[in-house]
Amino acid sequence: MNLDTTLPAYVMVQTDTDKRVAEPVDAARWEAPGGIVVQREDGVWTLRSPNAPVRRVLLRWKHDFAQDALILNDHYERGYGDLEWRGFSAERILPWYFLIREGETVSGCGVQTNPQAICIWQVTDTDISLYLDVRSLGTGVRLGEKTLRMARLVSHMGAAGETPFETARAFCKKLCTNGIFPSQPVYGGNNWYYAYGRSSEAEILADTDRIAEWAEGLENRPFMVIDACWQSEIPARPSCTGGPYRHGNAGFPDMAGLAEKIRKKGVHPGIWCRPLLTNEAVPEDWVLRRTEEGSILDPTVPQALAHIGADIRRIAGWGYALIKHDFSTFDVLGRWGFEMGAALTAETRSFHDPSVTTAQALQMLYRTIHDNAGEALIIGCNTMGHLITGYAQMQRTGDDTSGMDWERTRKMGVNTLSHRMAQHGVFFDADADCVGLTERVPWEMNRQWLDVLSRSATPLFISADPKALTPAIEAEIRTAFARASLAQPVLRPVDWLHNTCPSVWENGRETFRYHWNYANRFVFNDDDIKL
Repeated sequence: MNLDTTLPAYVMVQTDTDKRVAEPVDAARWEAPGGIVVQREDGVWTLRSPNAPVRRVLLRWKHDFAQDALILNDHYERGYGDLEWRGFSAERILPWYFLIREGETVSGCGVQTNPQAICIWQVTDTDISLYLDVRSLGTGVRLGEKTLRMARLVSHMGAAGETPFETARAFCKKLCTNGIFPSQPVYGGNNWYYAYGRSSEAEILADTDRIAEWAEGLENRPFMVIDACWQSEIPARPSCTGGPYRHGNAGFPDMAGLAEKIRKKGVHPGIWCRPLLTNEAVPEDWVLRRTEEGSILDPTVPQALAHIGADIRRIAGWGYALIKHDFSTFDVLGRWGFEMGAALTAETRSFHDPSVTTAQALQMLYRTIHDNAGEALIIGCNTMGHLITGYAQMQRTGDDTSGMDWERTRKMGVNTLSHRMAQHGVFFDADADCVGLTERVPWEMNRQWLDVLSRSATPLFISADPKALTPAIEAEIRTAFARASLAQPVLRPVDWLHNTCPSVWENGRETFRYHWNYANRFVFNDDDIKL
């Protein structure tokens, strides 16, 4: 199954008006009516279409798989508790890459990171299909005389004796050669999962004092990340609103001063932002769409990108050593990853620049943020992992965990930690999200989540409600911080082939077993029943 060199049996192009079969002209070139050319050039699949707006290009190979094969999916952006090895499903969407296990052999097919198309695989027992979505938001891209470098295909065959995880990790190393990473392990606090948008400078500084105490004596110092709560135009009901980002709100009167106060406590200051959303008045041609929350900026408008770059420079200039940017996939496409399917978006129009694909537009945003952040580390949240590599040292690989519902942390957090662990330290450092340490989540469960994160080599952030803390819990946090502050071997899921939330993990020296369900667990609650 070497798709790097094997030619597809079938090539089709979808335009805004029809579907056109592309016929082979030579060993690496296909032509469809209307002057459309699909070509493989030095391993990269390219598209030229000077006249017709193109939506998708389909490549299909014939291949017979073992009937009992298991397939692992990736996701467009964050995982939603739905990353798993399972059998054939012809309609299953497999963004970016897939791994397949036949007997004791594991192999993979995918596209190298930073493609100019959003890439979707589908696999049946008899064929492999790759859909290269090159739309400019909701309509066919209008390339004119441009040549679009859609994607470079990558195949990988596991070596004899390798575990599926070892093969997955080797495959990811072939997919990505430009990852960037923090110079030291990242750990510390984030106030979202107990504050949920209600906070102030005083509360952040109190959080910082606790973080500093738990990390006392550690050479690698922790971070305190101010999540959504500081924006200048915060509504009465806290939410993840966006800019303007020129100053904080009444609870955050001096953002630069706050960063310096956090730093003086021996903690690195971090901060959250939503770069594409603003409540300020901007020119109409900057706006992708208007919502109840404000204006979504179009990342293909140079002036809008310059505006975002100025915001990021200002935030970095205040002294924040970590910038978490959020919501960009949702703001561009209007859907969360689990809602996208093959359609991606309900939009029926293009970007301001119709010659730019959605994949290119998102990378223009990521590059702008990276290039204006100075020395600050970047965490991408609700960002596409295959597109943000090289532009962020960390990525939130799963949907939100919770400080209110353990079942959400189990489903989202444990699943993404295990099934995307192969990407950690290869694409970026993989952030499986926080420990929401509150009175609403059983400590017996959060204790295990804290433990596995601290052993995993991935970033560890704690949202700790002071009301939930006890001397025993704080002692556990100190131990976890001491462990997370040091470089460690990657923790590998052992039972991930048959368990979406693996219970058994190992690091090459030790094996650890966790129990993710608790005694009085009651999953199916009706909203109108007060238990």
